[in-house]
Amino acid sequence: MRAKTSGHTQLLDRLLADQRIGPEQYEAALTHFQRMGGDIFESLLEVNAITEADLLKYLAAIHKTRFVSTEKLSKADIARLTLDKVSKKFADVHQMFPVLFDAQNSVLSVVTTRPEDLEALKELQISSGVKEVRAFVARPAAIKAAINKAYHGDIHAFAILDKSAHEQFQSMLNVYERNLVSEETMAVALADTKGRERMLSGDSIERSGTAAGKKSTSGTFGGEAYLETLNVLVSLLENSRADLRGHTAHVVRLTRKIAEKVGLPAAGVEAILIAAYIHDLGKMSAYHLTALNVAEYEGHRVAAQKAHQTPRRLFEGVSLSPDTMAVVDQMYERFDGKGFPNSLSGKDISLGARILAITDTYADLAQNPRNPFRKTLRPAEACDVLAKFKGTVFDPNIVDVFKHMVTGDDLAARLLANRHKALLIDPDPEETTMLDLRMVEQGFEVQILRTTELALKTLQAGEFELVVSEVDLQPTDGLTLLEQVRAQSWGRDLPWVFLTRRSGRTDVQAGFEKGATDFQAKPASTDAFVAKLKQLIERQTTSRGAKGVSGSLTEMSLPDIVQILWHGRKTGALRIRARNESGELHFQEGNIVNAMMGRMRGEEAFYAMLKLTDGEFGLDPNYIPTARVISASPEALLLEGMRRMDEGVG
Repeated sequence: MRAKTSGHTQLLDRLLADQRIGPEQYEAALTHFQRMGGDIFESLLEVNAITEADLLKYLAAIHKTRFVSTEKLSKADIARLTLDKVSKKFADVHQMFPVLFDAQNSVLSVVTTRPEDLEALKELQISSGVKEVRAFVARPAAIKAAINKAYHGDIHAFAILDKSAHEQFQSMLNVYERNLVSEETMAVALADTKGRERMLSGDSIERSGTAAGKKSTSGTFGGEAYLETLNVLVSLLENSRADLRGHTAHVVRLTRKIAEKVGLPAAGVEAILIAAYIHDLGKMSAYHLTALNVAEYEGHRVAAQKAHQTPRRLFEGVSLSPDTMAVVDQMYERFDGKGFPNSLSGKDISLGARILAITDTYADLAQNPRNPFRKTLRPAEACDVLAKFKGTVFDPNIVDVFKHMVTGDDLAARLLANRHKALLIDPDPEETTMLDLRMVEQGFEVQILRTTELALKTLQAGEFELVVSEVDLQPTDGLTLLEQVRAQSWGRDLPWVFLTRRSGRTDVQAGFEKGATDFQAKPASTDAFVAKLKQLIERQTTSRGAKGVSGSLTEMSLPDIVQILWHGRKTGALRIRARNESGELHFQEGNIVNAMMGRMRGEEAFYAMLKLTDGEFGLDPNYIPTARVISASPEALLLEGMRRMDEGVG
């Protein structure tokens, strides 16, 4: 007999009535809640009755608001002005955490588990002195972690939400540290991880997957924790691959985006991502075996025919899904049927294999200087290469979708200026692995080098915005390298941070005398250190001015550009040139404050510019508007502009 409904179980009853969970999940969550207490939200997640994303979407729909995932909340960089709007005491008592403050409109956005608590929201509005408080939904444990991190200084607050991933990561590191990484030990380690997870969960993963109709295609081997485990393991293995270090992580990111773009279900995406992680294992020879290289060069083809079954053999004891193995087995098939091992063609090749062939080749062209062109290509150039092999090597439809996605992402990233190029100089692969991963997560583009000789050559040729260096290097030490760099005109103001085990008073003093920006002793908290690097690079960017960005309206439409600059809260001048027409949009903190086109000014000029579909644009991020002619929000301007275009007005 089901327990009487209480405030805590109303959510369970509603989920059951709406068929979002079944009776088994209801009872499991209720039992867990009665035994452990806490919040029913957490109990639902603990017994795998429903995913966090699905539960947050459901609650957001009920309260007619938005939601913020744990992942986004953990990575959010909240401005001090925003945090100061909510006192630590209020945040602790009401479990409300501020995520955004729109100073211009005096609107404060917070995440909470109770957006219906109007009394608390009113109290916050009064105490913060804002005109409006908007409440979004988030996971209770994530809100608590965000409060502990921002207000109480606990930089590891979110780690408790992913205990299994940390246990698996430590298991993989133990194998690596014992120098036992081989075909046999990789399979054993992964199989052992699988077994421990099954014992910990009591087969709950498999039960919940069946009930929700979303059972992983790989049995119990799946989920974000396993994908993160594979990420760390493969990243460690790739540290010795010189030009291909980080290749697999890049392939996985691209594969995830294109798989989600084409609308694959979660289980299908997961199966392809596992294949993307393991596709190069056992093939780390002189040749890099991409679908394009194998199709064009006999030596690559012969090597691939010998090695393409290696990932399957490595993971025989792990029981990966047939969908995953089909992707790995078929990645060298060709769309025209001239590939191997089975001469499959067109849609007879699994969708995952057709996607992986493209993402693997693109990553090689864009990151590996030893690719067939002997240089790294820009995103548009790499996509042009893929286009030349449409219908022969690659699926033409997927190439078109991929090109649109990649070129748009590249432009968006440059418009937001959210990636900073950093050089990491350290001879120890283990020391650099986690730092590299965390820096990439925080918006850095990282290159790792091991020697001062190669570092000096690379710095002379590259445009790096930051250097993180060990002192103990070869053939000269890091202090000597810094002295050489500071002697060059291009290196006088380059931010240089030492992260080193040599932290004696003499070393620290010598470092600052030679021009070091900062000096940090190992071991250091990776999260705290990367946060410090991010603050450093942002201060540097502000002081010297950001770089301009240019592109084509055929690559990204004006409405898309406006939305990116709006949500990115960018300031600057966007200049458009199309045929014999030109115009300007002036942005202040993401809002459009003026528009000019010909003799038109203000909103009318903006609406006229929306009609331009073929031309060039340039963003000057150093321009500061001096007048506000337009008061409407970008959203209102876009909606009105689209209405006019649909109705043929103006």
